[in-house]
Amino acid sequence: MTPPSWGFGKTFARVSLPLVGMSFLNQGIRSVTAVIGPEIAAEFSLSASDLGLLAALLFAAYAVAQIPVGVALDRWGPGTVQTVLALLIAAGSVLFALAGGWLELAAARVVLGVGIAAALMAQMKAGAQWYPPARVPAVNGLCVCLGALGGLAATWPASLALRITDWRGLSLGIAVLALAVALWVRLSVPDRPPGAAPQSTTLAGAVATVGVIYRSAEFWRVVPAVALLSALNFTWQGLWAGPWLRDVAGLGTEARAQVLFAYAAGLAAGSLLWGVAASALSGRGIPPMRAVYAAMFGLAVIQLVLALRPERFLMPLWAAFSFTAAAGSIGYTLIAQRFPVALTGRVSTAINATMLAMVFALQSAIGAVLDLWPRTASGGWDPRAYSAALVMTIVVQALATGWMLRGRRLPAAMADRL
Repeated sequence: MTPPSWGFGKTFARVSLPLVGMSFLNQGIRSVTAVIGPEIAAEFSLSASDLGLLAALLFAAYAVAQIPVGVALDRWGPGTVQTVLALLIAAGSVLFALAGGWLELAAARVVLGVGIAAALMAQMKAGAQWYPPARVPAVNGLCVCLGALGGLAATWPASLALRITDWRGLSLGIAVLALAVALWVRLSVPDRPPGAAPQSTTLAGAVATVGVIYRSAEFWRVVPAVALLSALNFTWQGLWAGPWLRDVAGLGTEARAQVLFAYAAGLAAGSLLWGVAASALSGRGIPPMRAVYAAMFGLAVIQLVLALRPERFLMPLWAAFSFTAAAGSIGYTLIAQRFPVALTGRVSTAINATMLAMVFALQSAIGAVLDLWPRTASGGWDPRAYSAALVMTIVVQALATGWMLRGRRLPAAMADRL
């Protein structure tokens, strides 16, 4: 709950907004590869599988870091954890800028993956600590919306920046921004509300709790379908949407960046509006997960349309893709609310680790599918291969959704077992 001496505005400005800075970096680092990926592939002669693996490594590191990050958030708090990780982002960005080959690029991506690992989870932890439960989905949606501006900055503005620098200069700019965010978080964000007791659980006990979460049958019933919304978003925004726009739609660099800008705008709008919708449904006594179900159906329909390789309405289609996929982060919040506040960090990162493992698999699998067709004369990938990849992801989503609908509600008893 918000401390009596602090109003909503001060709480948001002092606690939430600096953490949005980390979400901004998270979104930008994940998204910029779709703009600079073709240039990196050309400079280092990378295949689709090489590029897919390079992008996926960030998410693999992101996933591996989730459990220790969740434990750290619950034990030390979001302010301390995010200060350290912002410094790691700065270091990874410098390494990326200085890379001389694929191995150096890969190492830098791993460092960056760890650095951005707590962005959404820190917001969720802080939200659970500082706001009333009914307001948390809307607040988290607003934070994700503002953080999504990083995705906007990584599209058209990034392509314009490439007129005066290259992808290496862009990486150095991200390093400077990360240092500024580290200082902001350090000076502003408390680790817990005034009067709240520090986490008393031992480190071993905190890690053991994660094992209990992962052994829950209910967790595995509902999380895959919810996490897949975010996984598909990261998979396409983080890498393959840019090449699709080049190879299927035939767009040049700046035209691709403009569509990706609309993609990021759709993500920002969706993050805000799905959160508001979930809070509104909850206020009326309607299960807020119904908003997430609607998003799942909408995303499947949009993927089907894209698999048909449309020639028109590309900007609204990709914006609608990200808008519907944005409901995934709201689903995280709704699941995490089933657990005690003291476990929010671990529950959130358990969900996120599952999602990021999906991203690693999906980005790599799409690259493998694209390599089943010969390269085109221009050096791109066959449009038919992209359609096959989209059909594959639709099937995966249908299976996950069907599995979830076997049990529509995450039981409150789930928290009681922890």
